Amino acid sequence: MDESPHAPSQQNFQVVAQRFLDRSVPFVVTRYLVLVFLALQYCLRVYYIQGFYVVTYALGIYLLKLLVLFVQPLVDPESEDDDQGPGLPSLAGDEYKPFVRKMPEFKVWLSAVKAIVVCLFMTFLPFLDIPVYWPILLVYFVLLFVLTAKKQIMHMWNNKYVPFNVGKKRYDGKPSNVREYEK
Repeated sequence: MDESPHAPSQQNFQVVAQRFLDRSVPFVVTRYLVLVFLALQYCLRVYYIQGFYVVTYALGIYLLKLLVLFVQPLVDPESEDDDQGPGLPSLAGDEYKPFVRKMPEFKVWLSAVKAIVVCLFMTFLPFLDIPVYWPILLVYFVLLFVLTAKKQIMHMWNNKYVPFNVGKKRYDGKPSNVREYEK
């Protein structure tokens, strides 16, 4: 077998990178600050050089796809197949089933960071600066975003699910069906 002389160092890099990613999981705010920082760097670069609008458009479409995958359930409630795994309860008497995303939050974050970094490096390649009239791309992206968001919101509304949890449910005492007896 012909092994590359760089195989051990590449494997060490992969182990170190995976360890770093594993340790960064609980630090959600820090991870998203890094994402915002990279996105601002990319936006400033595109603004400064006044180009790479097609690359930016492709990045926007990819980030929109990640957002849609993040808010979609793993199993479509409208499908007839119940053998696909956990889904949403369809009747009031059904057992509670947690919302399982099609793409978990960490994978969305990691994919977004990778995409922004790749697009940032693409701005250093002059042959990717295709001249286009950017307002058309912007209008088309906004239209695509609005239509996609409308479709996704209607899907959530029709199937009665909310893909976001706002924290632990708090109870303020006794349930409403319990009566207090007078002494």
